[in-house]
Amino acid sequence: MIGRKQEVDELRRLYERNRAELVAVYGRRRVGKTFLVDEAFSGKFTFRHAGLSPVEVEANGLLRAQLDHFYNSLILFGMDECKKPDSWLDAFLLLEKYLQKIDDGTRQLVFLDELPWLDTARSGFITAFEGFWNNWGCHRKNLMVVVCGSANSWILDKLINNHGGLYNRVTYEIKLSPFTLKECEELYNDNGVKFSRYDIAQSYMIFGGIPYYMSYMDGRLSLAQNVDKLFFEKGSKLQNEYDRLFDSVFVNPEAVKSIVEFLSTRNAGYTRKEIIEKLGASNGGRLSRNLNALIASDFVIKYVPFGLSKKEEHYKLIDPFCLFYLRFVKDWNQENDKYWQQNVVSQPVSIWRGFAFENVCFNHIEQIKKALGIQGVNTSASAWSKRDDDKEGTQIDLLISRKDNVINMCEIKYYGGEFTVNKDYYRKLLRRQEMLLGEISPKVSIRSTLITTYGLEHNEYSGIFTNVVLLDNLFE
Repeated sequence: MIGRKQEVDELRRLYERNRAELVAVYGRRRVGKTFLVDEAFSGKFTFRHAGLSPVEVEANGLLRAQLDHFYNSLILFGMDECKKPDSWLDAFLLLEKYLQKIDDGTRQLVFLDELPWLDTARSGFITAFEGFWNNWGCHRKNLMVVVCGSANSWILDKLINNHGGLYNRVTYEIKLSPFTLKECEELYNDNGVKFSRYDIAQSYMIFGGIPYYMSYMDGRLSLAQNVDKLFFEKGSKLQNEYDRLFDSVFVNPEAVKSIVEFLSTRNAGYTRKEIIEKLGASNGGRLSRNLNALIASDFVIKYVPFGLSKKEEHYKLIDPFCLFYLRFVKDWNQENDKYWQQNVVSQPVSIWRGFAFENVCFNHIEQIKKALGIQGVNTSASAWSKRDDDKEGTQIDLLISRKDNVINMCEIKYYGGEFTVNKDYYRKLLRRQEMLLGEISPKVSIRSTLITTYGLEHNEYSGIFTNVVLLDNLFE
């Protein structure tokens, strides 16, 4: 199994404890939650069940379909046939009776996958699950219940941060994150896909370290050929993934997608006020729920750009898959099934790589800090831009503000060779330093830092950079 060693160890440790456990595993759709549980507990399940996708079933028959499906899962695991449940209270009573009947004192492991899908409108699911755990499950030392879900906001609101009957009942939580570049490399090698680190970084710009997407890669093809096969050929596997991604996770997918598509138009993101003005949304609870759901599902981050107050919080789209899809696939005319191979060195794609590599770096801040030797220092990371009267404004790709009174002013460059600083760029960097000095305390010093693929060509201007972080460093 690639990566996830700590998560597997924790799940197995919890399994060995002699106490009731309610464990929540959550994370972005396709990130590998079910695979993790399957690998950690292969052959140990007493009962498992996965909810039906609400996208596939008519809304007026969804509750009945979910209850019938749950009943069928019980039958498959050995429960005697009986009257089908008419409510979730009935369904969990059947589960209790079945577990009691087969209880021999050994560990009983119950896995409920895609739990948010079971909570259909006016179904009473949460009340029934609460009764199952509080009145019965939590008192059985040999019971371990693992629940999974891709609707992270549901898991957080209804289980982990529940203020009702399930308050403080989850005994352990695991949020599963996308793979790092290093884990992507390990997965590709394990699947017989031999890519250079330069191409692995590009694949991360497209798939964002999501194992499910990367598993489709064909080792006989180049990266560009794989991208065409997965997005641009007729009937390609990921052509409709964007819509499925939102339809299966969010209650109001169209409203959420409108936010995502607006955020995709500016790399630094937008304030809440700008979102309201552009989308014509009301400044109320619905917008807050949608934004919080996007943050919980790792599509969006909320941050305060350097030098601004908390009132200027920005929402920034960070999911590489969504960014790539909206840039190249959404409005594709479907006439050219070799689109990526034929445009891989085009100017639009080169410009996209530059912005996309910035996103890769934002997702690998810890690796950058390690390369700089500051992994033990408390830091905050953000972009920064400023307009200065009638003069030309400036923008800094990444600022790492450190508690040891240093700021790393990072320039991020995705190049096919060593990066060269010429006279004009040297002057531009000096101007950026000058403008940044006007915004910081006199006790803080600036370290100009280059983050690039293959290094810095030494010339009369290269000394402007105090530190250089390489692509290889991001694979640490």
